[in-house]
Amino acid sequence: MLRTFAGGTLFGARSGGGAPRVLALHGWARTHRDFDGVLRPAEGAELAAIAVDLPGFGATPPPTEPWGSAEYAACVDALLEEMATPVVVLAHSFGGRVAVHLAAARPDAVSALVLCGVPLLRLAPVRRPSLVYRSVRAAHRAGLVGEERMERARRRHGSADYAAAAGVMRGVHGRVVAESYEEQLDAIEAPVTLVWGDDDATVPLGVARAALDRLGGARSSRAELTVLPGAGHLVPLTAPGALREAVERHLAR
Repeated sequence: MLRTFAGGTLFGARSGGGAPRVLALHGWARTHRDFDGVLRPAEGAELAAIAVDLPGFGATPPPTEPWGSAEYAACVDALLEEMATPVVVLAHSFGGRVAVHLAAARPDAVSALVLCGVPLLRLAPVRRPSLVYRSVRAAHRAGLVGEERMERARRRHGSADYAAAAGVMRGVHGRVVAESYEEQLDAIEAPVTLVWGDDDATVPLGVARAALDRLGGARSSRAELTVLPGAGHLVPLTAPGALREAVERHLAR
């Protein structure tokens, strides 16, 4: 059942009984429903958890201005008052960007992170837009090209996520794809479990391995990496059991 949290600013769902101990944050253009198989499986007990629609997705309205991950984390922070902190944060892709900011800013409120398919680090420099796109953009700024042609250029040369976004969410997309999270990874005190598809074409496995090294390497008690053959990018849908196992392991500590 859809309900509101954080003073009505976030929509989502609650599962299980008792005070929620797990917070689930979904990926870009996804919703809280991605975690149904983890939190409320067809067979087995429900986890005491809250899964939200982040602003601009699902039932939650978009922010009034283009937020970065830090602003999203500040928004989610208000939800922690309704939970049994410290919580385990389960996050996929875009939600993981928010999660690392939250964990770095609120070490008292986050006991562990379970992350999958999160673009935590860049393995290569950000590519500049094509010369054609930059030319059209310059002409648009100079008033020589109309908005219709500019929009065609955005859709032709931008990513699928950018092209599908509208209004303020395009600004959000532009901000977050330029972010990297070395500072947040260095500041995180909670243990981190990375759960990755070996064939993730959106956020390659190399990103997870680089993040593991940043968090102290495979021999560190601070982080671990679980690699899932054939799971792809949408791990909450393709391998909910692996995420459930990781979450339950942290809850038992």
